[in-house]
Amino acid sequence: MSLRKEATARIKINRLLEAAGWRFFDDKNGPANIVLEPNVKLKPEHIANLGEDFEKSAKGFIDFLLLDKDGKPLIVLEAKSEDKDPRIGKEQARRYARSQNARFIILSNGNIHYLWDLNQGNPTVISAFPSPDGIRNHYAFEPNPERLFAEKVERDFIVLTQMPGYTSEAAWKNEAERAAFVEKQKLRFLRPYQERAIQEIQKAAKQGATRFLFEMATGTGKTLTSAAVIKLFLKTANAKRVLFLVDRLELETQADKAFKAYLKNDCTSIIYKEQRDDWRQADIVVTTVQSLLFNDKYRRLFSPTDFDLVISDEAHRSIGGNARAVFEYFIGYKLGLTATPKDYLRPSKTAKYAERDPREAERRMMLDTYRTFGCESGDPTFRYSLLDGVKEGFLINPYVVDARTSVTTQLLSDEGFTIETTAEDGTEIKEAFGGRDFEKRFFAEATNQALCRTLLEHGMRDPISGEFGKAIAFVVSQNHAVKITQILNELADQLWPGRYQSDFAMQVTSEVPASQQMTINFANNNLGGHSGFVENYRTSKARVCVTVGMMTTGYDCPDILNLALMRPIFSPSDFVQMKGRGTRKHNFSEEVFDPALKTARGDVQKVAFRLFDFFANCEFFEEKFDYDKALALPKPAVMPLSSGGDEGWTIASKPITYEFMEPDQVVYQFEEQIGLDGMRVDRELFQKFEQTARSDSRLAELVEQRDWDAVTRHVVEEMFEKPSEYFNLEKLRRAAGVDRRISVRELIEKAFGFIPKFKSKSELIDDEFQKFLLDQKPEDADRIREMRYFFEAYIRDARLRALIDAGHFADLNVNPGFTMADLGQVPESWRKGIPNYIKDYVSLNPFL
Repeated sequence: MSLRKEATARIKINRLLEAAGWRFFDDKNGPANIVLEPNVKLKPEHIANLGEDFEKSAKGFIDFLLLDKDGKPLIVLEAKSEDKDPRIGKEQARRYARSQNARFIILSNGNIHYLWDLNQGNPTVISAFPSPDGIRNHYAFEPNPERLFAEKVERDFIVLTQMPGYTSEAAWKNEAERAAFVEKQKLRFLRPYQERAIQEIQKAAKQGATRFLFEMATGTGKTLTSAAVIKLFLKTANAKRVLFLVDRLELETQADKAFKAYLKNDCTSIIYKEQRDDWRQADIVVTTVQSLLFNDKYRRLFSPTDFDLVISDEAHRSIGGNARAVFEYFIGYKLGLTATPKDYLRPSKTAKYAERDPREAERRMMLDTYRTFGCESGDPTFRYSLLDGVKEGFLINPYVVDARTSVTTQLLSDEGFTIETTAEDGTEIKEAFGGRDFEKRFFAEATNQALCRTLLEHGMRDPISGEFGKAIAFVVSQNHAVKITQILNELADQLWPGRYQSDFAMQVTSEVPASQQMTINFANNNLGGHSGFVENYRTSKARVCVTVGMMTTGYDCPDILNLALMRPIFSPSDFVQMKGRGTRKHNFSEEVFDPALKTARGDVQKVAFRLFDFFANCEFFEEKFDYDKALALPKPAVMPLSSGGDEGWTIASKPITYEFMEPDQVVYQFEEQIGLDGMRVDRELFQKFEQTARSDSRLAELVEQRDWDAVTRHVVEEMFEKPSEYFNLEKLRRAAGVDRRISVRELIEKAFGFIPKFKSKSELIDDEFQKFLLDQKPEDADRIREMRYFFEAYIRDARLRALIDAGHFADLNVNPGFTMADLGQVPESWRKGIPNYIKDYVSLNPFL
């Protein structure tokens, strides 16, 4: 069996080598395990240089040796049979590689493969063997974390690329002219927190990390920070080419434009689809992940070694699902960027239906993102929140306008908007509609009119021109977008006669042709052309973009003054992203081209924006959304008030639609400026248990004394379930992203630095199994894999434990996780020995 599995593995490996462009040395008198680049003739001296019996060693022989075009060893390929983990040959391959002065190793069993650069990190999973060209190019890449760490990154790190001699310019030397000079030249100095982000990467890389995650609020300059990271890696030769992945077309253009503005004097940036034939000439390649996924393009056209730094913008979206294959295909350093904190996402209550809840999919995607970047504990490489940005003066909190009409007040009530109707069979039916039914099953033209009128009457005005401030309206659906766009344009024609020709509001949804370009034009202030309110002032003629899901994640349009939520929102991450479109600061004077007007007005800064909340979303996330418990699935479409009985009403057999034909108007309007403490949805993530624990002087004393019983009592009595925080073990476990129970002692050990992270179930089981091997010293070394499988299954599976302990072995035939056949592979003496050992020495509590 083993020989057959080994032969099968070698056949697969041979095919993979040939598919990657390698060929086997075909001289019958020469070594059979030599693999060459195509069109290379191996000379006798090349073989002689490898040494006598080079393929043999004291403990085996080299399976495959891949040579470069000069006949020098490039890669040692260590092959194992299919039933073995190829990494077991790691040290053996390292010895072979050192003996031949080869830098690269491939470990493979024909099904899974690892590429190992002995000059960088650990073996990395690859899905295809590198081509001769790819590995030759990568050979020139010599990363050096020490060099990366030593590079000085200060606030002018990007400016020194934009204008290396800026300090010699007269306008810079003159403090009175300096601000105008910086603005005119568009020089981008790093903010203090952006410097800290770069420094955190430097420290992490020096400690051996190859994956990093930045969690930075919308508007804090993730692209500028990325540019600084790219310059750092390219300048220190820790990367020779960078891939920047986005998940939407408008972000592709936006990123490329930014990189050209920041780095064009030092490196080149291109959009892949625009320069498919010469992308290898670029230092930065920007593309959508969808483009590389299409028709398996990333595997067909690229080698795993083509990019040494891969940056994923809005990482939880651009590496979600199948997109992860693109991200993981390339080896090297990985950086993820996200504005969405992981802790906003909780599991659904009903596991049976969790797969159908879009929030559950998003939660898993976010958790996977943190794991992908080595941040299982929930702590990214660097974090900078909206609250941090507001407190330090870089971001703006909204001025919330909570406006409700008579209709929406009823829709949002516990009872809902109730109607009485008659079914086709004459049965009387009572039905209730909720907020989530608006513009899906419940339609009200008058309500849409009231929402639009309130927005236009109370929205902020452009401080330069006095016209309605630029706005984004988030609506329910494509059809709803059509209605709202029409109403806004009709009202604009009444309020500002002759100023607009049905271009005051524009629908920007996926069904509209060129909608991606429309988002770019709106940000560049030329959607529908330029406004004519004030000469020599550039602002978009279109004032409102009406959208459903576009213009949310990553969309950069800092002069937005109004946001309108014309739909209910149930995902905190969606809410944070939509709200984030207005948090950026902006200097409106930058778009003034008349010197006299500019001088007269001076700097006109954006200091506020209005968030029109027509469906009580802020109230929901402030007061009603449960951040600590599982999410409930959406309510069913039909919400009957009665199922019969005395009133005689029956439940509708299928959802019905209803059109409200009466007048509607705003009956409630409350306005509030959000303070420095922000909204609860912003605060929630940053109430950090560890900071609270470390600041507790009494707790610190108990920890120093190692009095763990007293530590546990103090935490439970003084820190858990307090009104200020409501900390508890389960909440903290979820926040840490741990897949098992954790103890109070572990929490404190982590907070005070005794342990670097919480171990997962698998890691704890590995620890316990190693203790078992040391203690019991089993002689059945050839069955260790089977024993390990039984050991883990017995710990993880309560049903299996019950069957084994009761001796009901026959029932294992229908046990999905561990069968009778699996038990048969375990040496007989250990079928009872392992359960007895676990009962005596292993606490199952962390695994429950």
